[in-house]
Amino acid sequence: MNLPLHYGLLGVLEASAIAFAIGLLVYLLLRWIGARNGWSPGHVIGWAAIIAIAISAGVDLWNMLYLGVIKLESPLYARLALKRIHDADSVAIRAFCEALAAGAAVGCGASWFSLRSEEKPGDAAHVSTEKKR
Repeated sequence: MNLPLHYGLLGVLEASAIAFAIGLLVYLLLRWIGARNGWSPGHVIGWAAIIAIAISAGVDLWNMLYLGVIKLESPLYARLALKRIHDADSVAIRAFCEALAAGAAVGCGASWFSLRSEEKPGDAAHVSTEKKR
């Protein structure tokens, strides 16, 4: 995320909370779309996790990849690359926590777990699995 967050652990927690909210919203949107198209809950959770991780942790993951790809032989190039990254000291832990919070482990998975009792056996998600039998 390219937001002006705090530095250090507080910034990681802020980014994780935002990523969790993104994971919840993406899951709810894809659940609504999937109910109309007959998707299984696994497809909804998987696609929601991929999209939420791309939205929330995409910039930090790109910064980590960019630092690994460019040649940092001179201190000038290293300084220029690190200057563009917000809180370069904790970019790795922030990207990991964003991916964990947005992905299936917390954001999308917790949303599914809390909303699965609302799904009835006649819903579109269950109809597609019953037709296979």
